[in-house]
Amino acid sequence: EVQLVESGGVMVQPGGSLRLSCAASGFTFSAYDMSWVRQAPGKGPEWVSAMQTYGDSTYYIDSVKGRFTISRDNAKNLVILQMNSLQLEDTAVYYCNAIYGNGATALGWGQGTQVTVSS
Repeated sequence: EVQLVESGGVMVQPGGSLRLSCAASGFTFSAYDMSWVRQAPGKGPEWVSAMQTYGDSTYYIDSVKGRFTISRDNAKNLVILQMNSLQLEDTAVYYCNAIYGNGATALGWGQGTQVTVSS
């Protein structure tokens, strides 16, 4: 069974930092590019970041460039999203997602972890 388990989301103040983790199992982790997707209430999904299978290339949406860093450890089936200088607009549920090379979703999302940025 494919499992993607996100964790690390909490409430933080603007300017704070969080480290989100996604633990993957049930598939060949190193065979897939991985991404982080977020969805705020009433809004559609937004692809925040992605990393190729062995970390050769990364993608970030413009709004998080310079603040977020994606990384992965294929030996541990783990993908990380380090988020710094958090803003109110970063509030969302963050999901781990395995994708194909063209960006299309390959496997189902995880259950998500809630990030709330509030003063």
